Order: sequence, then C-alpha cells, then structure tokens
Amino acid sequence: MTLVPAGFAELATEMRIAHERLLAELSRRGYVVSPYPAERPKGRPDGQAAALAYPIQGVLKYHGLSDWAHRIAYLPSISVNNDAAHTVTLVSFLPSQASDRLIMNGSEVQGRALARVVDTLAAVRALGGISSAATVETRNVVRASHTGKGLGTSASASAALAMAALAAALGAEAVSNTRFLSCMARLLAGSGCRSATGGVSLWLSYPGASHEDSFALRLDTRHELGDLALLTVPIDSRIGLATEQAHRDAPHSPFFATWMRQREAEVLECLAAVRSGDWRTLGQLAELDSIRLHGVTMSADREHKLFAWEPENIALFRLCNRLRSEGLPVYFSTDTGPTTVLLTHRDHAGDVAREIMALGDHEVVSGGVGGPARLLALDEARARLQDA
Repeated sequence: MTLVPAGFAELATEMRIAHERLLAELSRRGYVVSPYPAERPKGRPDGQAAALAYPIQGVLKYHGLSDWAHRIAYLPSISVNNDAAHTVTLVSFLPSQASDRLIMNGSEVQGRALARVVDTLAAVRALGGISSAATVETRNVVRASHTGKGLGTSASASAALAMAALAAALGAEAVSNTRFLSCMARLLAGSGCRSATGGVSLWLSYPGASHEDSFALRLDTRHELGDLALLTVPIDSRIGLATEQAHRDAPHSPFFATWMRQREAEVLECLAAVRSGDWRTLGQLAELDSIRLHGVTMSADREHKLFAWEPENIALFRLCNRLRSEGLPVYFSTDTGPTTVLLTHRDHAGDVAREIMALGDHEVVSGGVGGPARLLALDEARARLQDA
C-alpha cells in the first residue's frame, strides 16, 4: 500500500470501495484487466529501444497526488489521446557511461527534469537487476509553432520513456502487458499511464492504492469514437504555471472531497458514453470538469489564488456557448494550463476551426483520437529525433 495523507483516511476507504465497484462493472462489460506480472526476464545492461506516445486531453480530470513517490492519484480519471502532437524517446543503456543523461529537443538537460527521468530509469533498472547508466534522447513534436501550456506532453514523455526503457532493459515482450506498462508510465507523470494505453483511457486510482493497482485501461476498444475531432489551440501561460504546484495546492480546496465523491458516478456515465460512441456526452463531461478542475485549484490557497486561464480562454469558452446555441455542437476542454482543445464531430471540424481563427491570432491544430504508445525501429527513432 502507498501513503494516505493526513485527513483523508475516511475518504480513502470510500474511494477504495468505489474502485472495487468500478472493477466489477468493467468486468461485467467485458473488459479484461491483465494481471501484473510476477516474473520478468533478466535485464540487458546494454539494451536499446525507442517509443512514440501521444499527449492526453482530460475528460474527467485529476489534480493532487496522495503519494508523490509513486504518483498515486486521489481519484480515477479519464482522458483521450490527442494526435496533435507526439513524443519520441530513445533509451540506450551504456555500461561504460558514468551517469544518466537527458537530451531533450536536441539540448542536454539537468535539474528537476533529469531527476524525474532518473527516477523512472532507477525503477526499470531495479526490475531488470542492471546498473548501467542510460542516455535518454527525447523530442516533443507539435504540429504548431509552439506547444503552449497544458497540451499534455508530460504524459506522452512519460509513456514514451517508460516503454522505451522497459523494452531496452527487459525486451519488447515486457511492454505487451498494458497494466505493467501503464504503472511504469505513471512514475514520471501520472497521466502518462493513460497516454500509454491510448484512445480514451481510464486511470484507476485511490489514496493508498498499491503501485500495481493504480493503472490505466483503454475504454474505446472498438474505436467507437472515430468521428471525434480534436481542435487544439495552443496558449502560453503568462504566469509561468507549474503543474506540480497545482497538484500540491488542489487537495486543500474545500471542493476537493466533493469532487472525489462524484467521480464514480461520472466514470460510469463516461464509460456508457464511450461504449455507445456518444461523443457529445464525453464533450459535456470534459467541459464541466474543466471548470471544476480550475475551481479546485483557484480555491486551494486563501492568499495566493492560482488563476491558470488566460483572457483567450474566456473568448473560446463563450464561442462554444454561442456555436451550440446556433446548432453547432462543440465543447471545450482545458487541463492544468490555458491550452484549449475543442471537441466536435469531424463533419463540423472545418466550421469550428474557422470560427476559432475569426476570434483573433490563434493557431488551430486539427486532429483526432491518438492510439497507444508504440515501439519504433531504432533507425526511424533516430531520424525523428534529428528532425527539428
């Protein structure tokens, strides 16, 4: 079991019981949860592998970590992979190298970013019984002039790192177990577990959950949401927003416990919507929970309120209201930062994009539902990493 923060013991029990009910409902609907592997192959001290993963856009969001070392969330959450961007990562274990290196978007990186990557590498090394240092080369590729804040590339970076590191150390077969992969993808950024499994994915979690029980599962197993269009509008944060600070603040909000208690029913509603291909309900839930997420973070500190949205967000939110009143179905979603994704049917994507651009100087990246993380051939990965 993992840490249950002070003041959350009673809620942790409630959420654990809700977790068991969700597992039972998933089983009833035919979802198969892979057992967490008890045995693993011997590690390869000089292994190499590469992977590609997509960022996520939250539907039912999360903030707050009940256990930071294992990145365990207080509540289950659901997101959709967004193919507007992707992360490519190559991991090379090198016995002759003295320490781990991180090369991100062509530049060597130190500090907190490297430390978080090293944590994942250490976990993988422990599983494989190896001690080799590694070089991690990674690049975020966005089909826009800039990423903005809140696109979810930390999730794709986490999933790509976990898949590449596990395949390098243990072999490609190790990452075929999606429960195992998603648990390891959670260690850099919690949402990485959903990026790993792809499509519309549910992250099952509660305070005190074991490492093995905080994992992700893909819900749209029949690709029921193939008509869903995702229009991404990158927006920079003028306040230099830090996601980790939002995670630390959120549990102090007076609204946080209510948000947790509502989650089981909303997961079930979302699950029903996915199974029936009902993208509108998915959009409604994403929009509503965007507002709740920011309500939680804005109300967590009495002295220093975290206002993560920018003025452009309000214009986009009002645009969605206006377009719906005119019969054009479209819903907004924001995660920690101001970058906004508008959800609509692919038949309406062109009209919605034109309306967004009419608001002002906005870039719009048209995309759809991204798949799970996948391994890349080393030559392909090296070519992708060299592309600026």
